[in-house]
Amino acid sequence: MAFCELHFFSRALGKQTAANVIVPQDAAAGRFPVFYLLHGLSDDHTAWIRRTSLERYLDGLQLIVVMPDGGRGFYTDAAEGFAYESAIVQDLVPFIDATFYTRAERSGRCIGGLSMGGYGALKLALKFPELFCSATSHSGALTKGHVRREQETPELDRIFGPDARGGPNDLFALAEKIDRAKLPAMRIDCGTEDSLLDRSRAFHAHLEQLGIKHEYAEYAGGHDWRYWDARIVEALAFHRRHLREIMLV
Repeated sequence: MAFCELHFFSRALGKQTAANVIVPQDAAAGRFPVFYLLHGLSDDHTAWIRRTSLERYLDGLQLIVVMPDGGRGFYTDAAEGFAYESAIVQDLVPFIDATFYTRAERSGRCIGGLSMGGYGALKLALKFPELFCSATSHSGALTKGHVRREQETPELDRIFGPDARGGPNDLFALAEKIDRAKLPAMRIDCGTEDSLLDRSRAFHAHLEQLGIKHEYAEYAGGHDWRYWDARIVEALAFHRRHLREIMLV
C-alpha cells in the first residue's frame, strides 16, 4: 500500500484543505473502488491512520481509502460557515477520481465514519445515493439535525440553523423521502457503554418502522479508539460485500 497526504484547494470551502489517502500499489489490478472514511468532531484527517491499524487491515485489499478533513462541520453546508458537504460531493470526489485510478461510479464508492463522521456518512449516502452504494456508521451522532435539544450551542446553531428538523440535514427525514430503488446498503453499530447509544437505537428503530433494510449491531465498548479499531474491520467486510467486484488479491 502507498500512503499519500493531499493538500488541495476546495472551492466550496474557499480555502486549502487536506485528505490522507491509502492506495494499493498493484497497477495490474486496474481501477480501484474508493472508501471515504470520515473522522469525528474532535479529530482531523490524520486520526484514522494514527489511532487504528487501518493500513494493516487493508493489506491485500484492492481498495483506495480517502480520509478528508471535515473540521467541526458535521459534513454539512452550514447555515453560517463552511460548506463541508459540498467540499466532499463537489470538490473531493471529483478530485480523487481525477487523481487516482478509481472506479468513478456509484458501484465503486462507499462511505463510513465514526461519531460526527458516522452521521456524515449516512447523511451523504442518503442525500446523494447516486454517489455511494453503501454506508457505515460507528457510534454515530445520528439525531443531529433532528432533535432540537442538540442544537443549543452557538456552534451547532450556526451549522444546523435554528430549526433543522425535517430539513436536508435530518437523517430521519432523508430516510423517509429517499427513493427506495436508490437506497444505499447501510450498517450501524454502537458500543453499549457509549453515551450516543440512544441515537443509534433511535435511527435503527426509525429505519425498521419505515421497512428499510439495514444491519444493526451493539457491542461492548465505549466512545473510544479501542472500539473503533475493532469495528473498522467489520466495516471493510460490509463494504466488500456491496462493491461490485471482489477486492481480495
